[in-house]
Amino acid sequence: MKLRVFHQLQVAHSALFRAADRRTRQTVGLTTSQFAVLFVLSQSAAQPISEIAKRLSMGKSSLTGLVDRMVERGLVARIASASDGRVTNIHLAPSGATLLARAKEETKHFNAALLAPFSDEEQVVIRRFLTHLVDHADEIINPATTQSGGYDD
Repeated sequence: MKLRVFHQLQVAHSALFRAADRRTRQTVGLTTSQFAVLFVLSQSAAQPISEIAKRLSMGKSSLTGLVDRMVERGLVARIASASDGRVTNIHLAPSGATLLARAKEETKHFNAALLAPFSDEEQVVIRRFLTHLVDHADEIINPATTQSGGYDD
């Protein structure tokens, strides 16, 4: 039986994030997308939507609506940049930081549960595979036309 990695990744991603979204909504009151925004803001304060969108591989328009809802909940704030009046930065609000801390605990649970069935050696391969995907996704999916991509269905 031939392994269809791309399809399996797509199905696994959807199933995993549906389950994670359901759990984080129930336990923390955040969607996984909201959690991701809070996490990015915790790594580097005061970022424009364009930077957050880039870091999360999201479209600016869909992120804008998400941020609007997060502002309404008091999780983040929009503040004009002091150095460039044309730029509005998104800041992590104290209530967002509190929920982020709780959501990070959920992520620890997710990671432990995901890796539990695998040996330390298998976990090294999993990490290598996922890092490879992150670092080379574009060249894997869009190989140069002069190269043989070597990918078949």
